[in-house]
Parts: sequence; C-alpha cells; structure tokens
Amino acid sequence: MSDATNNEAEAQGAAPAPAGNENIINLDLKDGRVVIELRTDLAPKHCERIKALASQGFYDNTPFHRVIEGFMAQGGDPTGTGTGGSPMPDLAAEFTPPARARFLRGTCGMARTGNPNSANSQFFIMFGPYPSLDGQYTIWGRVTSGMEHVDKIKRGAGGSGTVQNPDRIVRMRPAGVA
Repeated sequence: MSDATNNEAEAQGAAPAPAGNENIINLDLKDGRVVIELRTDLAPKHCERIKALASQGFYDNTPFHRVIEGFMAQGGDPTGTGTGGSPMPDLAAEFTPPARARFLRGTCGMARTGNPNSANSQFFIMFGPYPSLDGQYTIWGRVTSGMEHVDKIKRGAGGSGTVQNPDRIVRMRPAGVA
C-alpha cells in the first residue's frame, strides 16, 4: 500500500483488515486489478449487496457511465444510463458520521437518487476528497491497491460527467471466487 493510501486509511479510521479474504473485492479494469477492502464495520448490508452482486457476475462488462475529473468514477448500472440497477430491492441508508469515515481518495460509496434509501447496485470510487458527501452517502469500501488503474478510467464531459464510449468493468468478484 502506498504512503498516500496508508495516510488515507488512517484518516478513515479503518478497522484492522479481517483475516482471510472474505471482505476483499477484486475489481479488474482494462489497466489492471483494483483491490477493495469492504468496510463491513460501516455498512454491513451494502457490503453484503456488493459481494452478492459481484459473486453473480452482475458487474462484469458494466460501464463507468459517469466520471468526473477530481471527483469520482461511477459504475454498476447495467443500462449505462445512470437509472438502472439490479433486480434486488433498494437498500436503506447506512450513513457514517464524518468522525468515523470520510469521502477521501479511494473511498467507495453507493450511488443513490435524492431518496437516501435508494441505493441498489451503482457505486462510485473517489479520485479525491469531497467533504460534502460525508455523512450523506454510504461508504462501503476503500481501495487498498490499484488506485493507479482507477485514475486511468476514461473521463466524461461537462458537469454531469457523462462518458461516451465508456471504460467498463472487466470482472468484479469477491477474492477467492473463481
């Protein structure tokens, strides 16, 4: 882990990594593997959802449809429109007080509509800190390695960050799942 990632993990108040890899997600992108530690201490229901969908191959080949320089890369919508989700029901918010965890570089959060209890399958990975999200969105994980691959995701245009011909998730699985 880089020093920058270590410092961010400390700032997140990260719990010690659990034994084994049951709380690790491998996200394969065109440029390489991103390893994400699930924050089950912050959002157990969202972590279970991510693991379940990843185990099913739900995220494979889904686009990063909204990518904003200096902010975040959003994916997990099979339609690529920003309005799609999984067949599973939406999740109730599991917001974290900023004293426990904040939206920093490498933080993984759940996307939602204006309804706080509307997270389903879409998620985002932060390129940098964004304090206005703290306590307003669910944090479900943090990148522990491969952030340099996230940095190479194709950016979108304009304020919306909509991406034409977007980069896609090659494969996303819990560690240890074939």
